[in-house]
Amino acid sequence: QVQLVESGGGLVQAGGSLRLSCAASGRTFSTYAMGWFRQAPGKEREFVAAISRSGGRTYHADSVKGRFTISRDNAKNTVYLQMNSLKPDDTAVYYCAADYRTFDSASGEEYEYDYWGQGTQVTVSS
Repeated sequence: QVQLVESGGGLVQAGGSLRLSCAASGRTFSTYAMGWFRQAPGKEREFVAAISRSGGRTYHADSVKGRFTISRDNAKNTVYLQMNSLKPDDTAVYYCAADYRTFDSASGEEYEYDYWGQGTQVTVSS
């Protein structure tokens, strides 16, 4: 069992930055690929970014590429999402998720993730 707790959300003006954190419980954090997803009001949840177990492989959605960066610190059981140049369209609840993996890869598919956090709200004002 893995418990995930997100933090770092808030209200920011367009063009600003936020860094989201997701702290994981348990001693097996390094066996999980980690992902960030988001859900805007009235929309389906969508993939944002993912990172492999070692952190050596990262994947970002086209909509955030060049602006958002996923990273992880296995010693701290934490995954991060650095968000720069924020736009009003980035307004959503952001969720982190854990996907047990035997290989050093990661997925952008929601159904592959086994554990989810409760989400943190990010609001970008214009």
